[in-house]
Amino acid sequence: MCPVGPRGCGGKMAAAGAMERSFLEISGAERERPRHFREFTVYGVGTVNAVVGAVKYSESAGGFYYLESGKLFSVTRNRFIHCALHLPSFCKYLLNFYMSGMVVDTGIKWKTSGDTLELVEESLDVNLLNNAVHLKFQNCSILPGGVHVSETQNHVIILIVTNQTVHRLLLPHPSRMYRSELVTESQMQSIFTDIGRVDFRDPCNYQLIPTVPGLSPNSSTSAAWLSSDGEALFALPSASGGIFVLKLPPHDLPGMVSVVELKQSSVMQRLLIGWMPTAIRGDQGPSDRPLSLAVHCVEHDAFIFALCQDHKLRMWSFKDQMCLMVADMLEYVPVNKDLRLAAGTGHKLRLAYSPSLGLYLGVYMHAPKHGQFCIFQLVSTENNRYSLDHISSLFTSQETLVDFALTSTDIWALWHDAENQTVVKYINFEHNVAGQWNPVFMQPLPEEEVIIRDDQDPREVYLQSLFTPGRFINAALCKALQIFCRGTERNLDLSWSELKKEVTLAVESELQGNVTEYEFSQEEFRNLQQEFWCKFYACCLQYQEALSRPLALLLNPHTSMVCLLKKGYLSFLVPSSLVDHLYLLPDENLLTEDETAISDDVDVARDVICLIKCLRLIGESITMDMSVMMEMSCYNLQSPEKAAEQILEDMITIDIENVMEDICSKLQEIRNPIHAIGLLIREMDYETEVEMEKGFNPAQPLNIRMNLSQLYGSGTAGHIVCRGVCKIASTRFLICRDLLILQQLLLRLGDTVILGAGQLFQAQQDLLHRTAPLLLSYHLIKWGSQCLATDVPVDTLESNLQHLSVLELTDSSALMANKFVSSPQTIVELFFQEVARKHIIAHLFSQPKAPLSHTGMNWPEMVTAITNYFLQLLWPSNPSCLFLECLMGNCQYVQLQDYIQLLHPWCQVNVGSCRFMLGRCYLVTGEGQKALECFCQAASEVGKEEFLDRLIRSEDGEIVSTPRMQYYDKVLRLLDVVGLPELVIQLATSAITEAGDDWKSQATLRTCIFKHHLDMGHNSQAYEALTQIPDSSS
Repeated sequence: MCPVGPRGCGGKMAAAGAMERSFLEISGAERERPRHFREFTVYGVGTVNAVVGAVKYSESAGGFYYLESGKLFSVTRNRFIHCALHLPSFCKYLLNFYMSGMVVDTGIKWKTSGDTLELVEESLDVNLLNNAVHLKFQNCSILPGGVHVSETQNHVIILIVTNQTVHRLLLPHPSRMYRSELVTESQMQSIFTDIGRVDFRDPCNYQLIPTVPGLSPNSSTSAAWLSSDGEALFALPSASGGIFVLKLPPHDLPGMVSVVELKQSSVMQRLLIGWMPTAIRGDQGPSDRPLSLAVHCVEHDAFIFALCQDHKLRMWSFKDQMCLMVADMLEYVPVNKDLRLAAGTGHKLRLAYSPSLGLYLGVYMHAPKHGQFCIFQLVSTENNRYSLDHISSLFTSQETLVDFALTSTDIWALWHDAENQTVVKYINFEHNVAGQWNPVFMQPLPEEEVIIRDDQDPREVYLQSLFTPGRFINAALCKALQIFCRGTERNLDLSWSELKKEVTLAVESELQGNVTEYEFSQEEFRNLQQEFWCKFYACCLQYQEALSRPLALLLNPHTSMVCLLKKGYLSFLVPSSLVDHLYLLPDENLLTEDETAISDDVDVARDVICLIKCLRLIGESITMDMSVMMEMSCYNLQSPEKAAEQILEDMITIDIENVMEDICSKLQEIRNPIHAIGLLIREMDYETEVEMEKGFNPAQPLNIRMNLSQLYGSGTAGHIVCRGVCKIASTRFLICRDLLILQQLLLRLGDTVILGAGQLFQAQQDLLHRTAPLLLSYHLIKWGSQCLATDVPVDTLESNLQHLSVLELTDSSALMANKFVSSPQTIVELFFQEVARKHIIAHLFSQPKAPLSHTGMNWPEMVTAITNYFLQLLWPSNPSCLFLECLMGNCQYVQLQDYIQLLHPWCQVNVGSCRFMLGRCYLVTGEGQKALECFCQAASEVGKEEFLDRLIRSEDGEIVSTPRMQYYDKVLRLLDVVGLPELVIQLATSAITEAGDDWKSQATLRTCIFKHHLDMGHNSQAYEALTQIPDSSS
């Protein structure tokens, strides 16, 4: 694996890297125009319309990962396919919503809408073209879980089971679509590009399910697989508890379609069951019809597993057409009397195969108000006999299990609880003796109520709430807009900014249409305005909630990536850092947290846990007004320490539940508060003196460097990393806020009351002054993660770079002509995609401990490492200026000005570099005198900062004058190319006083003054300047 462990994870707390931690949900839905789905209709010859009362299937989803998706140098790296099954009422709407595409990190996803199958291929490395399709099946309904994907050396094969037909889609494998394994483009064609050439009526790849006696008419489960000979096999349950298997011959060989029934018992027993009355048999049990099917392929055979209504697990050999094993699952259920008398419902079966450990089976036994997972390993004995080795049983009280996924070590489960909220957890089923599940912190829905202060415009507040990155997806806004306009046909193929204008127009038009009186008081109009914006917001919230409903888990065993397939988009699960994990963990989990995972010193670990409990008590007591007070103090450049002091005063004043007493009580349990606080601060600090490599190691072969340069290069991957950074910054901001308030409480209580003898007041003050910059740093990163970049025309970009080219900045990848994409990136996303990603990947794979030939793509490790290194590049007090350079190179001058303004009062790093870039901002806005003032202020920092050093460094390495004079030379060139001769003269005149006895610099500067006076027609001033040019011989 590639090395992980940059700063921000340093300190004693990072000693336990193997601890099980929580995960965060990150939405993968970008905010670009809705994706265009190409639509195809699949006509089934011989199918009939659904009859009244026919079974209606629920929504479902699933996915497929390429076998080599976890290999670093595979063309299918990070690539997958996903799909989902939706109710018909949602189908038309979902045609317009966005599902991202990717190839080098790739897979396939699918969705269905009763009779419409939605297929999307994704990649985390490149942006896939033509990667989304809708297949409409005439007269047929796709079975839940009725989409199965396989791959061969040349093809990706999609097997589809409907209630009347089976289908085989043959598509080219990505490794056969490109001329070499080397992927160098940022965009590539998807395997669905040429799906329009597929003949859906080809009898070789399509078959009606025959009306076989005993075939269950209302099957809600199926399985499908490819044999080693290329046959497509489809398994469906029979009403008698057996399995029907329909076989299509290989696609390239002639053959007959056949159907066989796998029966579970001998002929005599079947006759007895068929003819003897139930009372004579003494068989009062439920039906043994399969509820859940799964297939495991072994060489020239396939094992078919069925979890049945009679709570038994059965295993068949397809080759021998025999039932090899029957296991009663109720033997593993502690209290099973009531279950034994009732037919099973809601039972689920999953398989996981490990080449080294064998086949694992995960069985979920559903019972009212509780459930149980049973994990088994398949054991082979003599004479082709099999048995189950019981590994673990895990109990859960969640009401409704939606889906679960199994690996050889973990169970991941997705529930809806009693309040219909989504719950996702995972557990290591072998080593978790306490049975403690690890939580996933789900992305919350936007707040139900928007708070508007008296001094705010309702329209602006609502627009900000609707269009702040990470809150609403494009599809929810578009659907709400359509409903709000009462179904009026509107063009919804809109960019983010165009959509914002349409929303504003629609709500304001509706408002104007309801204004019937000629005269309105300002207050009445404001109330009416707020009412209509509130209605539209509620509509958006409704659709956001509907689209956020999860349908399935998608787990990649090759990379350990876990995704959540939702009705309207895809989300990714990423690991929490230790600090965030402890702060966000539910109370019951925090009580059982492994102390050795926090620190090798148990006393230190206990101190940290007590400290976190104090911070959470403070956080839970913070009101909305208090929260806004701290946010506004940071934004308005006021002291966070003073804001924390005021918040503490307010908390004490309104404390009616004795929270302060609880906090003081917890504080007394901390043996060494100063050390615990210092440890927490070090863990959250990304300040480092070490710079990352500027590019890939030139010693690496060209094909390796080019391949690595595409890693995580898709828009989706960038979006995930940047949303992860935003979540970290938001959580850490809260931690730092609560820490500041706690420190103010410690100061108020005094040394001896809480801290005991020997603790110094000065130590507390030092910690306070270290915490405030930390809070401001996270506030700034959070601000950048929500600040949209401006879409800049290419000609403007090129003109800007032409001006900046006179600076001759060496080793700068930040000043590059990048065509800005149409999706509304934030400035942090822009920086990651254009600059930071390549720096980070180069740094990761330049480490001596990263042997590229053995490197696997472990998603939790990779995304953690990338996020941590990215935070280093964004950290305000680090020496790198790449972020600011990127904003300057991409014409983000308004954002650059705002950033420097938020940074300036408290951060004393790169002061000169910031003044220089602010000067450039003023040049663009036409404020020349302000620009000149900034350039002059920056001169004092020349020779002290990395950016200014690169600015004065000559490409040929020749030093022609002092650093300060070289700096003035570059600024004069910039002013000249921008066309500001008056400023050139002013700066040159000012620089002369610093040139001293350096006659060469004197001559250069006075010649410059002469030239520009002459060009402007100032003849007398030009002559005077000419006479003052020193002679080299004098």
